[in-house]
Amino acid sequence: MIQIIGTKKCKETNKAIRALKERGIEYQLVDLNERELSDGEWNNIFQHYNPESLIDTTSKIFKKKGFSYMVYDAEVELKENPLLLITPILREKGKVQKGFDLNIINEWSKK
Repeated sequence: MIQIIGTKKCKETNKAIRALKERGIEYQLVDLNERELSDGEWNNIFQHYNPESLIDTTSKIFKKKGFSYMVYDAEVELKENPLLLITPILREKGKVQKGFDLNIINEWSKK
C-alpha cells in the first residue's frame, strides 16, 4: 500500500490519487489538514530528503509567515507547520518520493 501525504485541495496530490485509482493500487491518504505526521513518518522522510528541500516556498503559509525573510530550522518548522511541506509525498515500504511522479508509481506498482 502506498501512503500519500498531502491535502485534498492539492492538485498534485489529487493527480497521485487518480493515478493510483486508475491502476487499482491500494493507497492511504494522510491529509495534513486532518492529522499530523508521527515522528517515525517524519524521520523516514528526513532520511531521504534534506528538510530544506521539502519546504514549499510558493505556499500561502510560507509567504504569510514571512519565512523568506527569516532564518529558521527547516525540520522544526515543517513539524510545527506541516502545510509548508511540498505535496504530495509518497511512501511505500521505506521508500519516499517527493512530488507526483508517474514513473515512480508505475515502478512501485510492479512489485
